Amino acid sequence: MSRSAGEAARLEDAALTRAAQAGDVIALGLLLERHRAGMRAVALSLLGPGPDADDVVQDASMTALRRIGDVRDPAAVGPWLRMIVRNAGRSLLRGAVPSRPLDDLDIPATDAGPEHRLEQHALRDWIWEAIEELTPALRLPLVLRHFSNTVTSYEQMADVCGVPVGTVRSRLSQGRAKLAAALAATADSAHDDVSRRTRASRTEADETLAAAESGYFGRLLTERWSPEVALLKGGVPVGGRDRLVRSMDSDVEAGVRQRLVHAVAGRSLVVWEMEILNPATDPEHCPPEVAWVMTLDDAGRVHRLRLFHPTPYLAARLLLPA
Repeated sequence: MSRSAGEAARLEDAALTRAAQAGDVIALGLLLERHRAGMRAVALSLLGPGPDADDVVQDASMTALRRIGDVRDPAAVGPWLRMIVRNAGRSLLRGAVPSRPLDDLDIPATDAGPEHRLEQHALRDWIWEAIEELTPALRLPLVLRHFSNTVTSYEQMADVCGVPVGTVRSRLSQGRAKLAAALAATADSAHDDVSRRTRASRTEADETLAAAESGYFGRLLTERWSPEVALLKGGVPVGGRDRLVRSMDSDVEAGVRQRLVHAVAGRSLVVWEMEILNPATDPEHCPPEVAWVMTLDDAGRVHRLRLFHPTPYLAARLLLPA
């Protein structure tokens, strides 16, 4: 590439990046297409040909969607994108999950002013509005992969969804593709305030745990959750309200406590990630953490609950007694 051609490419990158930072999803799509070959070359150099390289490039595209506002030099967006791929590939080689939770959007640059903060919050709200446009089958693995802290590997998502790993990969690929179309369709729509919804969800989680510790878990479920609530394992119903209450009461009586560490809150899907505190007399009563993956009905009530322990189950009895 000649010097003049290189300078022209940098100028076009800068223009597309600024447009993407202003909320133009078409500009972001063009930007990713311009650099997809370079991103893929980095992935292949680290991981070799195969689905892992494809997944890392797709994950990097999602990261770019969420963090495009962090680009300081719009003309250097190409190296920034390739760096994301390189970091994701190295994380995968180390056995980590090459994705970052939604909370990253709440950490602006140190010199960011109020305009930057507003843009970041608006982008996050827009992403969630588009996610709500996806079908439940596509929405669940996408949210777990990119916005959960604990249920992020393909094997874990397959366990939660009750489908094979290959199906999870396929749904993620379809979900990412449809998300781009949904972003374009919702660009001019009114977007919910995700920060406010997440704060409300965290409060609800704390109130739920407090009710359980006080012996009022059943009353809270009656007041706030759907009367048809079902507990699922691998997508298959294994019990209802009575089992939930009975099992929770049993664990609380045994001295088990939970503490919320992370919440993901959409209009139709909520994830509460909990630390589990076992009594000193029975330190292995439950695994050290659990994710409550909850599907909401049209009234915003919990309708389906999936519980997933990211660590080995051991002798756990929390809400899923042997």
